[in-house]
Amino acid sequence: MTLCLSTLSRGMRLSCSTSTSPISQVTAFSSKVFSPKGFTKGQYSVGIYHFSSTTRTTTLNQDKMQARKFVITKHFQGLPKLSDFNLVEETLPALQDGEILCKAEWLTVDPYMRAASDRLKVGDQMPGGQVARVLKSRCADFPEGTQVVANFGWRDLTVMKVPPAEKRGFDSIHAMPEMKGLPDSYALGCMGMPGNTAYFGLTRICEPKAGETLVVSSAAGAVGSLVGQIGKIYGCNVIGYAGTDDKIEWLKSLGFDHALNYKTTELPKTLKENATKGVDCYFDNVGGEFTFHVTRAMNPFGRIALCGAISIYNNDPRKPNLVPVDYVSMIYKNIRQEGFVVTRFAKDWFAGINQMRDWILEGKLKIEETKTIGFENMPQAFIGLLEGKNTGKVVIQA
Repeated sequence: MTLCLSTLSRGMRLSCSTSTSPISQVTAFSSKVFSPKGFTKGQYSVGIYHFSSTTRTTTLNQDKMQARKFVITKHFQGLPKLSDFNLVEETLPALQDGEILCKAEWLTVDPYMRAASDRLKVGDQMPGGQVARVLKSRCADFPEGTQVVANFGWRDLTVMKVPPAEKRGFDSIHAMPEMKGLPDSYALGCMGMPGNTAYFGLTRICEPKAGETLVVSSAAGAVGSLVGQIGKIYGCNVIGYAGTDDKIEWLKSLGFDHALNYKTTELPKTLKENATKGVDCYFDNVGGEFTFHVTRAMNPFGRIALCGAISIYNNDPRKPNLVPVDYVSMIYKNIRQEGFVVTRFAKDWFAGINQMRDWILEGKLKIEETKTIGFENMPQAFIGLLEGKNTGKVVIQA
């Protein structure tokens, strides 16, 4: 069996035979790919794709098929562990009128899943989106062979009763966007939920203006890397913070005016040196003490888009998160801090996707992905994301 992966925007193509070697070297690449072997030691490989040595075949003419899905074995204590997940099989029902059978092609892991897991019960499936292909259909709107984007969760095969057209959308199922030659995986990243989070969170909540200073935390992630680039499109002075020197160099290549390693620098000092006119907009992906220091550096009528709080996601949810807050600056500088979930922009969802796509095609946005090969390696990809080992969006090729 031969597996092929094409990334059109980078001119990369990989082909290897899984029957002879599980590893194939890529000669031209610009994405990072997690290695299942040695991953628990905190390593990742650049340009090396590791494939599972086992092969799974889907037989469509059988009465009942077995799907695989990841469930949690217990609630996470701190950083999730591989033992917190279990890969189980589930018998799929026979297809009924109005239903479709889909096979996952690309899956996603995102930071919000760590917080969402606290609301799951032991044995529940992990949530998440997919790019999937319709294998069998009894719904005229989604014929066999078409691709969909859907919230099927961490599973490889899904039978779904297609909702009425007026109830379809980003939170259930919709047809694949018009990609115009861009990679399919982008529908889970820059042309999906993370892309719209960056676009609407910055433009609708921070409302940046040319000449203003924008600070972005977790700037090398799927959302933060896009926020900084959109800030440059709007004419802002952009300051991004990340946790490794490699990520800092990457942010500079994206056009960030200043990129700083928060682990090796003093945050108040770097803000004073690089935000000489004060901070006008802060796109907050981390929360915690980081936000305290940025708030103190903000100008009157500054705006904070509270998108995420990855610094506290692994904390015990039963205990309060005690972090400093500069109430004096918030009050007397009239600073506005607004939390948001991107679903509030549902009516403009596809306008946001199209805008992100067009900026990519125009060369105004550069996209980086960290890819994991193999559905069975989703937990490793998720843990690596929470450890900050990714650059850009984390996707899994099933």
